[in-house]
Amino acid sequence: MTQVVTRTLSRGARGSQSFGWWGMVLLVMTESAFFASLLFGYFLLRSMHPDWPPEIPSLHIAGPNTVLLLTSSLTFWLGERSIRAGHAGRLELWLAATLLLGATFLTLQGVEYSHQSFTPATHAYGSMFFTVTGFHGAHVFIGLLMNGFVLARALAGHFSADEHEPVRIAGLYWHFVDAVWIAVFSSLYLFPRLF
Repeated sequence: MTQVVTRTLSRGARGSQSFGWWGMVLLVMTESAFFASLLFGYFLLRSMHPDWPPEIPSLHIAGPNTVLLLTSSLTFWLGERSIRAGHAGRLELWLAATLLLGATFLTLQGVEYSHQSFTPATHAYGSMFFTVTGFHGAHVFIGLLMNGFVLARALAGHFSADEHEPVRIAGLYWHFVDAVWIAVFSSLYLFPRLF
């Protein structure tokens, strides 16, 4: 006779047993497919046009901006590590640093847009460039809202070494957004310089 083992997700569960964790994992999976399709479209257009891209975006802003965004993953991770050790004040500090770095990234992306010699209407490349980077920027903005909410809860004393699941869930999203930027930056800024 075979025994069937069932598992249920409980409301106060943590990690892979929580609704929030699974919801974020599923969101990250669907958004990964979304960005993969955007980058597939970019490379498909590149394969059809021998002079692709007509203009290569500068690294003057995008390079340092990439460092800022990747550093924000480090600061978020340090915040997660701090709250796991029971240091709520350090969590607040690292979350504030993450918000500052993410907001600076978006601001500099706007500056970069204003310095581009092309627009979304100039050519297919311009359309793809602004679509891919714009959707990524929208995801950064959503991540900033999420991190701001988590910071507000941290400041209200809602987290401890034992109770910090929302921090972990927000971290899944933030690290995903940063990982997507590596793919976007490599595809749109670095790949055209190599091939």
